[in-house]
Amino acid sequence: MSGLSRSIHLTVHIHKDPAAMAERAAHILAAACEEAIAERGVFRIALSGGHTPTPLFRLLAGKDWGDRLPWDKMAIFWVDERCVGPDHPESNYGLARRELLSHVPATHFYRMRGDEDPVQAAAKYEKQIRTEFDLGPSDLPRFDFMLLGMGEDGHTGSIFPKSPALAERKRLVIDQYVPERKADRLTLTLPVINNARCCMFLVTGKEKHHVLSQALNLLAEPALPAQMVRPGFGDLVWVVDEAAAKGA
Repeated sequence: MSGLSRSIHLTVHIHKDPAAMAERAAHILAAACEEAIAERGVFRIALSGGHTPTPLFRLLAGKDWGDRLPWDKMAIFWVDERCVGPDHPESNYGLARRELLSHVPATHFYRMRGDEDPVQAAAKYEKQIRTEFDLGPSDLPRFDFMLLGMGEDGHTGSIFPKSPALAERKRLVIDQYVPERKADRLTLTLPVINNARCCMFLVTGKEKHHVLSQALNLLAEPALPAQMVRPGFGDLVWVVDEAAAKGA
């Protein structure tokens, strides 16, 4: 994954079930982590929530993987967050804490403050990212790794179809009300996501087959948020189960 390239390096891995997906994803993540630390001394990763990453979180927290990653050299951020408290069942941070962070010696993690005013929380998180990455006023952070998911409507992070977030080019983090969910969300913006060294999607379920086929069509004009994830200087990796790949 080293070096910068203007072409999109797309890789698709199809596995029988979520457990096999988690194993593949763990190896991809570990390789990216090793390279980042060798080159820059730190691995900056942004996590997503939902149910799909749970098998990966549990695998990384288990005895076979818990000691294989240099947690003290990892800086953990979030792609998006629901505007709820950290102990709420729908909190993306809460999921990662329960399934992963409470079981490994990770010390550098930066959660989105979903329990605060959304406008202020988005501004605060953007400021924190700018500080941690030592960015200038117009700079974008370059994450080493983005762990992403995709909904049945093609949304990723908390960027939904027809959302004003699709057109955002200046801000790093935005707050928005999602009518479909009747809820406020915080999310990194597409320019931030697309500046990552590696974006890895995890997708499961036959109900996502149609939208997956559309998202993987990089030759078409992008219509779905997930389809708009096209790293300009990085790798695009999809790890999917057979149900999502075949629709059966």
